[in-house]
Amino acid sequence: MALSNRAHRKALLLTLSATAVAATLTVPAQASPAPPAALTWKPCASAAGATECATLSVPMDYRDPRGQRVDLAVSRLRGADSPAKRGTLLVIPGGPGGSGVARLATKGAELRKQTGGAYDIVAFDPRGVGGSTQADCGISDDDREITHLRPWPGPDGDITANIARARRVATACQTDGGAMLRNISTANEVRDIESLRTALGEEKLSAWGVSYGTYVGAVYAQKYPHRTDRWVLDSSGDPDPNRVERGWSANMSAAADDSFPDFAAWAADPSRDRAHRLAERAEDVRPMFLELAAKLDAAPRKFADPAHFPLTGNRLRQALQQGLYTKNSFEPLAELILAARDTTGPLKVRDVLPGGPLGQSETAVVVGTLCNDVSWPHDLRSYARAVTADRARHPLTAGMPVGVMPCAFWKTAPTDKPVRITPRGPSNILMIQNLRDPSTPHRGALEMRRSLGDRARLVTVDSGGHGAYLANGNACGDRAVTDFLTTGRRPAGDVVCPKQ
Repeated sequence: MALSNRAHRKALLLTLSATAVAATLTVPAQASPAPPAALTWKPCASAAGATECATLSVPMDYRDPRGQRVDLAVSRLRGADSPAKRGTLLVIPGGPGGSGVARLATKGAELRKQTGGAYDIVAFDPRGVGGSTQADCGISDDDREITHLRPWPGPDGDITANIARARRVATACQTDGGAMLRNISTANEVRDIESLRTALGEEKLSAWGVSYGTYVGAVYAQKYPHRTDRWVLDSSGDPDPNRVERGWSANMSAAADDSFPDFAAWAADPSRDRAHRLAERAEDVRPMFLELAAKLDAAPRKFADPAHFPLTGNRLRQALQQGLYTKNSFEPLAELILAARDTTGPLKVRDVLPGGPLGQSETAVVVGTLCNDVSWPHDLRSYARAVTADRARHPLTAGMPVGVMPCAFWKTAPTDKPVRITPRGPSNILMIQNLRDPSTPHRGALEMRRSLGDRARLVTVDSGGHGAYLANGNACGDRAVTDFLTTGRRPAGDVVCPKQ
């Protein structure tokens, strides 16, 4: 998770790694909260059609179940009232910081159609974002601009500004984020899903997790295997406890290299109109792009719309990385490149990136999840060395994926150690993955597949983009997932769906 621009912003902030030892998510027996009350459903105030909304109250800190509470916004699209109805299918959003309610609004109707109304389709906004109790670190607008929050180094690879910014953000979140920020983590999102299952009155859940949501889904299936029915993991990262989160970000360097040829071929297609064709040959697009980014490093361009940040080299690189998420972004990306290359004066084309800063709540949830989940290196010299090496190997991403994040200055250790995903549990997981994913590369999905063993089957789709099911028009991949959700049948072994 094609993804919306807002979903891109959240999914793009996926990152980073860990040095923690594997363990299961555990809550002391004496801390187990009382079962949540049943949900009270009512028509959603802001959604058309048959979508219903409810609020679920859960503990802020599951170690203190009688303490402070947080509210989770929940939405539901009811299935058909028939004997064939199977139960509840949970949509787990990406991010961290993605809204499940928003994803249900964009994908729910198609998912219901594909599954023939066999499920009540349910989603929720994770704690901290959307309609749930929101998190807020009080981070400045400038520090929440996407090419600042993500650690794009200076034109010469200098990370001094990244260090200062990461330190400011870490200080803001740990000083002003309060108990809410301290209790944002994958572990607590998994516990919230279990609370939601209980409130729904379901013995088991089926699920469709996308991007970061695949990690949440895999951890839930590891901790509560007897509560899973039909489980779909779409666009997975490497779940190894030594590589989650920081390693996910680092993987994006090679992932951009994997997926860029799709854009280059599109942009050099002889049938492309002059407003979008960037070069005569596909092999000329990459050097042209790198040259343009270097020029913008030296002389940024302003937009006619003052709401947009200037187009720097790093902002163009970020626009590329984001544009590779879906073919729907190829046209505006090509328009931006042509305008920056061939015109003078203020840019009057669409900016691929959002004009303003990321929201306070989504920024806080991204930072809180990444930094609370795992321990990060604190040696700043190691980041400088990594950026230098990565810039040389992968100039499209210029060292950003291995740069300094606020977690380098985090002062508290993770409350929960990351979970090791294992083959122990029911064989009821279907993975689907694009071969050229710019965010969660195929090599990471292979690690998830190896970790799950016979519990899973992997459907590889010969496609670029981030998000495979109901995303890129590949009938083979869509059919495999739909068949699994409606009949329970999985392929006998891993399969590859050809390009379409």
